[in-house]
Amino acid sequence: MTAALAIDLGGTKVEAALIGTDGTIIEGTRGRAAMGATGASTPDAAAVSIASALRPALDSPHWSDVAAAGIGSAGPLNLPLGAISPINLPGLRDFPIVDVVREASGLDDVRLRLDGTCIALAELWLGAARGVSNAMVFVVSTGVGGGIISDGRVIAGATGNAGHLGQVIVDRVEGSAAAATVEELSSGPHTVTWARSQGWTGSDGEELAAAYAAGDPIAVAAVVRSATFIGTGVVNAATLLDLELAVVGGGFSLVADDYVDHIRAAVDSRAVNAFARAVRVERASLAGDAPLIGAAALVHRSDLLV
Repeated sequence: MTAALAIDLGGTKVEAALIGTDGTIIEGTRGRAAMGATGASTPDAAAVSIASALRPALDSPHWSDVAAAGIGSAGPLNLPLGAISPINLPGLRDFPIVDVVREASGLDDVRLRLDGTCIALAELWLGAARGVSNAMVFVVSTGVGGGIISDGRVIAGATGNAGHLGQVIVDRVEGSAAAATVEELSSGPHTVTWARSQGWTGSDGEELAAAYAAGDPIAVAAVVRSATFIGTGVVNAATLLDLELAVVGGGFSLVADDYVDHIRAAVDSRAVNAFARAVRVERASLAGDAPLIGAAALVHRSDLLV
């Protein structure tokens, strides 16, 4: 086997590609289909989208080199059932993604892990966390999720859901506990919503980035607020796990060149213990390819996974 089928399923899209043993995406095999509000939001529609995303890989002359698939999915997961219930896809509850991929691909060996786990695997294998023993790798995008590296390997946890940084509570709970979580206070869509509630007139993350660069005070406050709550989540993780490194990726983390600096400032001001304050905060190095590379690592580098 010289290639793995890699699949990444999130709140807005599903992507697939063939990836070689060196972590390189094989040219011409990458496919994509919409999920969520702009695409598949029911089990039947999701199965169709997954099959569509797999088509370039299945049609590739390299398909004969493939014996296994890795899936990184938004969670929570139910690993024993091979099923997912993504928070951002409420129409998919206990969706049997492993069986769906088996049927669409014809492969028996299909491995499932949380998308954050896969991103951590990718950065540990080929990216910013290479050679680091204890770290957290997380993304700030439509949602917020992560993966945990402990003693040089990525841990999945009892049910496969270790690393749900987005659901850590970082503010006073008044009403819904979800409203006090990292994801609801820091993700791209929630940050845009907060900015609009303060009088900003833009509509999306790209416009917010432009407004931040131009010095718009509401945009600046929104970005700093997002990074501060992310930093608070990092402090919690570093305090619990004694981390050396926190790696941040995801599209919304690019909203400002100094987004990581704002996270760092929050870590410095909110850590109680010096060992937690000492955690390094760095940008991810694999950018948008990390979820697929990490899904492939479930096949190629399973030695890095507990």
